[in-house]
Amino acid sequence: MKKLFLLSAAAMISTGAFAQSTVVTTTGTGHAAAIQIEPQYRTRIKTYVTEHHLRPVTTKEKIVVGATVPTDVELEAVPADWGPSLTHYRYVYSGERVMLVDPGTRTVVQEID
Repeated sequence: MKKLFLLSAAAMISTGAFAQSTVVTTTGTGHAAAIQIEPQYRTRIKTYVTEHHLRPVTTKEKIVVGATVPTDVELEAVPADWGPSLTHYRYVYSGERVMLVDPGTRTVVQEID
């Protein structure tokens, strides 16, 4: 009976039975492989960028998902209203896009256009 309960719980978790506003999927190494941000949070992020007139950073290399952000680029704290699952990330605004960055590795994990 205990095994059946554990299997049922694992199935519920893996099928997304628990609702979340933001879902972060990780690989076995602990690095984020994909971040799914619900539309209302994407709207909040875009509104934030517009209202705060963010200046895009310029770098020699284009900042893209999977790339490491240069150490001379300042990473900004993610505002709490962007979603509770995103607050441990930092962001950089580059090329009209918000790029979510893992602050420990400085790796871009998500682009929000």
